[in-house]
Amino acid sequence: MADSTCLIALERIGALNILPAFFEPIFIPPQVEREFGLTLPWLKLESSTNTALITSLELLLDKGEAEAIALAKEREIPIILDDRQARSVARDLNLRVIGTLGCLLKAKQAGEIAEVRPFIEKLERAGFFLATALRTEALRLAGE
Repeated sequence: MADSTCLIALERIGALNILPAFFEPIFIPPQVEREFGLTLPWLKLESSTNTALITSLELLLDKGEAEAIALAKEREIPIILDDRQARSVARDLNLRVIGTLGCLLKAKQAGEIAEVRPFIEKLERAGFFLATALRTEALRLAGE
């Protein structure tokens, strides 16, 4: 399960191919598909049937995040989210959460990429904000 932020971020830096190496298939709800704008064979479109949960989540989050969290909860699967508030809400619903940097770390551990640092630098050049503490911790975990 993924929100659009991670998909867009990895696509912009040419690293989208790391996701299907360890998260296949990746389910996305309709709003995430609209926000991302690409159709890929390993992205599976699916709608949540829990409209009440979506409606309540939309009081706190954007529509894509709300749909993604509701679908992840229905399927009881991990979710890729970067937004701090969305991550907090997902954890409150007992979902396992990973972010874009976590995906990069997983890719390094799996041997899909040699280093995390170049990808972090590309993300920053592409305009994605990374808190200094988060960047530092990711590089420490990567051993870089």
